[in-house]
Amino acid sequence: MNLHPWLQALAGGVLIGLSAVVLLLLNGRIAGISGIAFSLFERSRLGEWAWKLAFIAGMVGAGVAVLAWQGQAPAAPVSTPMLVGAGLLVGIGTALGNGCTSGHGVCGLGRMSARSLVAVLAFMATAIATVFVVRHVLGGA
Repeated sequence: MNLHPWLQALAGGVLIGLSAVVLLLLNGRIAGISGIAFSLFERSRLGEWAWKLAFIAGMVGAGVAVLAWQGQAPAAPVSTPMLVGAGLLVGIGTALGNGCTSGHGVCGLGRMSARSLVAVLAFMATAIATVFVVRHVLGGA
């Protein structure tokens, strides 16, 4: 499958939105990834835990499956300590922001949540500022 990159992004966005809608319609749950992942560490009924684990496993497995289909091996472009540090920072940020970009951007905006709109604007402003500093102030790629 040799799709143009914008078509790949469009297809990915459609699939993410579709999965959020299907989860909400069939299970009555919001597809906020950080909330689902964090709740795996709480005591809950087996049925609740099972769908959450299946959702996370499916999300990771789908990415690995696409890479395998394209003949690529999963690999991180950075060192393991940097990857762990970045993961910890993302986890702290999602806890402070009461959700992650997927929860606020996909599900929250879809439900017309004012809190999610503010969160997405903050995410975007931070991302824009970070790219500006890295590319134009620090001279990075």
